[in-house]
Amino acid sequence: MTTSTPPHVTWAQADARRMRRQFLDEPAQARPAAVAAAMLGAHAQVLSAAELSVALRTTEGTRSDVRAALWQDRALTKTYGPRGTVHLLPSADLPMWTGALSAIPAGASGQPPHVRMTSAQTDEVLAAIADALTGTELTVDALTDAIVARTGPWAGDRVMDAFQDKWPRWRQITHLAAHRGVLAFGRDRGRKVTYTNPGVRPQAGPRALGELVDRYLRAYGPASPAHFAKWLAAPTGWATELFASLAGAGRVEEVSFDGAAAWVAAGDTDFPDERPGRGVRLLPYFDAFGIASQPRPRLFAGRAAERALAGGQAGNFPVLLVDGTVEGVWHQRRSGKRIAVTVEPLRTLAPARLRELAAQAERVAAVLEGRAELTVGPVAVGPHA
Repeated sequence: MTTSTPPHVTWAQADARRMRRQFLDEPAQARPAAVAAAMLGAHAQVLSAAELSVALRTTEGTRSDVRAALWQDRALTKTYGPRGTVHLLPSADLPMWTGALSAIPAGASGQPPHVRMTSAQTDEVLAAIADALTGTELTVDALTDAIVARTGPWAGDRVMDAFQDKWPRWRQITHLAAHRGVLAFGRDRGRKVTYTNPGVRPQAGPRALGELVDRYLRAYGPASPAHFAKWLAAPTGWATELFASLAGAGRVEEVSFDGAAAWVAAGDTDFPDERPGRGVRLLPYFDAFGIASQPRPRLFAGRAAERALAGGQAGNFPVLLVDGTVEGVWHQRRSGKRIAVTVEPLRTLAPARLRELAAQAERVAAVLEGRAELTVGPVAVGPHA
């Protein structure tokens, strides 16, 4: 997978283009679904963080706009995305996402033999989920009853160890059901999660994977197959073969990225000569930019790796970006309409930067439909607090 004279891309050029395409240099007048598409999904294990990720990239959007796109317009869908984690994905892109995620090689089951399901049982439960959730939203308990009624008591046996509890056997394929397009999240009922059938027909695997690689490279390229594999939690060898097949088809091309071989979508070699987007940004937990931008040591350089990563994992701390690199952490706490924003920079900020930071805190509060109270000082809470 080589070219004779690959063009050279610096880290600064790549970082600047990523920020531009993520609407982090300048917020966009765009709908939430378009923003989520540009990010390749917003991590939504904590839904409020996803709302903040999306709305901060718009000029005037708030959490209410994201919620409307999710629950009223249905332009967004809350489902299991890359790495098997909960994401907000554009509903229009679900055929591509489900086709691609279903095509990733499945690793060995982490369940003990007495808990696992056969392939026939898996197909039976998937069909039961699709039927039970069509046209309705069910809690986990109600869905369990519906699956058992359609399959047999074995599907509901509480044999899965989970959070100091035992879950029904069928729940080991919850992510698979989402990736097959028959399960997504519905509205919460109080503290209870619900599921529904989004009625998605996955694209054929090769077509979907090719489209996903193209979108990934346009958002986060240049990147290597190992970077793509890490982002998806997929085997590196499989990703290497996938990139080789796409290179053979002329769909990706090699560049030299900071002295190492990497890939971009074919023809997508336009990078800024000067670094745009200089400024201060506050990104919430598990923001896509911090998760997917590689190589991670360049984004989290020096002390940032010690302060803003948890065991090398990005996302556990909300981060302060200064000129496109991580320069601190922050935390927000709500009390009524008051949004207390505490920011811990890793170096002293000049007065102009402090004014930018104050404006960012105000924007965070506006997204959350509250009033900002900014403190610059140590963040006392730990990761994912």
